[in-house]
Amino acid sequence: MTLLQNTCLIAALLAWAIAQLCKVLIELIAHRRLDWQRLTGDGGMPSGHSAVVTALAVTALLQYGAASFQFAVSAILAMVVMHDAMGVRWQAGQHARTINELLLKRSDTPPEELLEELLGHTPLQVAAGALLGALVAILYTSL
Repeated sequence: MTLLQNTCLIAALLAWAIAQLCKVLIELIAHRRLDWQRLTGDGGMPSGHSAVVTALAVTALLQYGAASFQFAVSAILAMVVMHDAMGVRWQAGQHARTINELLLKRSDTPPEELLEELLGHTPLQVAAGALLGALVAILYTSL
């Protein structure tokens, strides 16, 4: 099987690409600015991480069944990634925001020294990413 015939991989990558494109479109609609950095950036709506791992797990479920090793591994991976996105990474983003506020109070802090704030996701962003990933997996495997 060639890499391009790997349905699990292609569905997961497709879900990530769609999630990242959605972030650009949401930024354009909400803030009336085209921010191409959202294509590769973390955080935001929907969660690209959740979309990837959910698409992987759902595709494995549909292709190999609920009792398969492939589904078991991808389902556990999905749970860990989504839990981490809402937990540690979300808190790290909140800490970065507070640190940046303190740094900005100093007038001599250059912008390149500010920390990245969009690191994790809210539960709604994770749920939206998971829903997107599941839809992509179902549509892609039905083609």
